[in-house]
Amino acid sequence: MVRPETVLPARSSTRPSLLTPALDDLGVRLGPDGGTLRVWSGAADAMQLLVFDDVDLDWATETITMTPVGGGVFEASTPLLRPGARYAIRVGGPHGPGHTFNPQSLLIEPYSRGLVSGSFGDWRSVVVDGSFDWGSSAKPRVPLDRTVIYEGHVKGLTKRHPFIPPALHGTYAGLAHPAMIDHLLSLGVTSVELLPVHAFATEPRLLQLGLSNYWGYNSLNFFTPHAPYATAASRAEGPDAVLREFKGMVKLLHEAGLEVLLDVVYNHTAEEGIGGPRTSLRGIDNRAYYRQTAEGVYIDETGCGNAVNTSTDAAARLVLDSLRYWSEDVQIDGFRFDLAVTLGRDAHHSFAPDHPLLTAIRDDERLADTKLIAEPWDVGMGGWQTGNFGPGWLEWNDRYRDRVRNFWLSDIDYARRADTAPVGVGGFATRLAGSSNTFSEERGPLASVNFVTAHDGFTLRDLVSYDVKHNLGNGEQNRDGADTNRSFNHGAEGRTDDERVLATRRKAMRNLMGTLLLSAGVPMITAGDEMGRTQRGNNNAYCHDSALTWLSWDLAPWQRDLFAHTQRLLQVRRENPALRPRRFARLGERIPSASVMEWFDERGDTMSSDRWNDPAHRTLQYLATSTPEDEDPNRVLLVVHGTEADTEIVLPRIDGEPDLAYLALWSSADETPTAVPARFAAGDVVPVTGASMMLFRVE
Repeated sequence: MVRPETVLPARSSTRPSLLTPALDDLGVRLGPDGGTLRVWSGAADAMQLLVFDDVDLDWATETITMTPVGGGVFEASTPLLRPGARYAIRVGGPHGPGHTFNPQSLLIEPYSRGLVSGSFGDWRSVVVDGSFDWGSSAKPRVPLDRTVIYEGHVKGLTKRHPFIPPALHGTYAGLAHPAMIDHLLSLGVTSVELLPVHAFATEPRLLQLGLSNYWGYNSLNFFTPHAPYATAASRAEGPDAVLREFKGMVKLLHEAGLEVLLDVVYNHTAEEGIGGPRTSLRGIDNRAYYRQTAEGVYIDETGCGNAVNTSTDAAARLVLDSLRYWSEDVQIDGFRFDLAVTLGRDAHHSFAPDHPLLTAIRDDERLADTKLIAEPWDVGMGGWQTGNFGPGWLEWNDRYRDRVRNFWLSDIDYARRADTAPVGVGGFATRLAGSSNTFSEERGPLASVNFVTAHDGFTLRDLVSYDVKHNLGNGEQNRDGADTNRSFNHGAEGRTDDERVLATRRKAMRNLMGTLLLSAGVPMITAGDEMGRTQRGNNNAYCHDSALTWLSWDLAPWQRDLFAHTQRLLQVRRENPALRPRRFARLGERIPSASVMEWFDERGDTMSSDRWNDPAHRTLQYLATSTPEDEDPNRVLLVVHGTEADTEIVLPRIDGEPDLAYLALWSSADETPTAVPARFAAGDVVPVTGASMMLFRVE
């Protein structure tokens, strides 16, 4: 057992300044005599509530003038606001730079728990009955040092699964089917991170190309689950049933011990730039909700047409209230914040680690047991902020991704052409040991979410199979997607029958997965990488809702072997706390508060300073000792050999002990996982295959 205080980093209990009473209880609140709607607009001078017939969503049956009650809030109470009621708002206000009021526009109320589409493609809010029987289900609260994240798409995970009933393919219920849960549990992950499930829309540009926004980074509303991911039966029944299906998914995953994390998009909305769709915030108070110049020109720090202006209390509170809703009412375990730097920009549009919203999220007592993961960049000035989010936050570590890819792929490619790699093993070792040059001592290695691939970019298989992106199917003449991928095709671009190339690619995948799962930090696996999924070289498949992006479960023997390798790696990670340090290790120091790391060369000698960056020496032996308070402390030795020529190593004598035993646990050189571990002793000479890794437990 891990002590309770190690579940998440400690957080302050300071009351955030943006929790002002005027912004309390926005949206619909139900009572015995109907409901009350409260909507904020700092600049509006008039607001109306329109209630619609359950069948005809184009003509309102009732129009109610909302009353200003102070602090920018308008309010209306009516017995018509009951579960199932369809409604919209209209907002009027002044003209001038930055204002885009149109009292004829029918708008989504920002705190809507449900949405339905009108006959003209517009939207109506729905009052939802959120009651649900959670039974004995509870959040798993997986400690950070044991967390393994599995990033996937609700539809893509289950659309082609042969053991999930067709009626559940691509749905929330499908994700909670025993066949999918069995896969996740047998793999050994702990936390499923879902690509956006907030209600979203496809951009008109993609519709014109016959494509769709598959990933979902185009939010319509921050409180409503995306209805198309529900079963046909739930969609036919309405938003109440869609929400129940979503909660049912969470409940079943929790009962299996799996956490549910959501990738949330609060940095921009589907309203795009000025002239784009007017669905909600733009019509309610454009000036307050979107970043812009004094002249009303949008400041687009997201690359999506707009950026939500979280320097205003109302926009920041909208985000915070959404997080509370999903965490409390829907029992979500954590959030990955897309382009999180945008959320931390102040009134001058500069990033501030102590931004009121970032502080409020971190310190809010109602989110105290929630995992908070920042994507620490956006596309604005000063947008790259990896390592700068402060205690309480985890961050996607792009530096880790780039260095690991370089070491196993682009460096190998370079060495084939130049007879030696461009760099030594030093930078790679820093990432392996937790990225102490990126994260502070206070935050430690568990602040780093390590990843080699993610939803955007090449899959693991494509990373070792393509030198360049192949995105022509996206309709942008191959201009979209990253140009620098640090990939290596190993001698053939894409598909090949050359068995030597294929074998080398498979070993490269095992090296990349092995590095990910044996590094200090919190690992994230992209769904399908454990089975060698391909997108045929497309590194930006956001617009393909097709077999290109859906997981295939028809596996070749080598894919089953890769799955078994990943299983074995996750088992080894669970069983060896030395691979999961909670604080940064100290080089050779044995002090009570830290784990220990020691570095040896291929001869078993302590690494000399000149060998760290010498590209001629890319063989390393890394001894890691677990954090002292672990109940089952242990030591492991990881061998990394970063050149393609075979070599030999001498297992080191540690603390002068000549009789140390080494138990071999895993090797990336094996095509299939080793069934019977081999035993060695200190001083033994061990052969090492070119470009491979080996892991030993020290006994």
